Amino acid sequence: MQSAINDAIQVAYKKAGRSYQRKYLGIYVMSLMKRSQFNGKLAIGDTVTMIDGHHFKSSTAFINYVKDKPVGTKVTITYQHKGQTKKTTQSLIHLPNTKRSGLGITLVDHSTIKTKTPVKVTVSDIGGPSAGLMFTTAIYDQLTGGHLRKGRKIAGTGTMASNGAVGPIGGIDKKVVAANHEGATIFFAPDIPATAAMKKADPGYQNNYQVAKKAAKKIHSHMKIVPVKNFTDAVNYLAK
Repeated sequence: MQSAINDAIQVAYKKAGRSYQRKYLGIYVMSLMKRSQFNGKLAIGDTVTMIDGHHFKSSTAFINYVKDKPVGTKVTITYQHKGQTKKTTQSLIHLPNTKRSGLGITLVDHSTIKTKTPVKVTVSDIGGPSAGLMFTTAIYDQLTGGHLRKGRKIAGTGTMASNGAVGPIGGIDKKVVAANHEGATIFFAPDIPATAAMKKADPGYQNNYQVAKKAAKKIHSHMKIVPVKNFTDAVNYLAK
């Protein structure tokens, strides 16, 4: 959740032309597979700072480092556990449903972000990063004078990447129903095209935008379902 908030702040501040400082801390451990050789060594909440003495600037770079190494290769992880620096050397395993090796952990970038004007996001009732787009929109609106809403009740969903790309989420039909119940007039929905592999696996696949439109029609909602691929799409629509 903190990573999602940091991405939202970064995108909003960059779009608004405001300065910010983001510091990359490492890889945040979200979960470990039972058969991972690092299970029992690393713990949920630990931050991996180095692998084989190498620092990385993103989780993608971390994954790329280990993915082509043979299964069974030993790697040394440096990590932070409850404020203490520790090391462990274990073997890579084959990751299920892939053709690559890995540590057997679920990870996300761990970073901090500083701004001249402090930003506080209350997330007590939110359990995942799907509010990223709306976090970003709310922060940007406040940074630019609060003129985007124009009296409208705006809802939406979608993850937010640090480059401004909106990502798909689950259960969008239920979110459409909830937004309609709350009187929203606009609903932003991720409009990410299906890949060839997705179409092959599910010929009837519908992306978030298509499912949202279908859900709105089913409940006879008058909400405008707006497709977005990135944050600029949302801003441009509201600024019309």
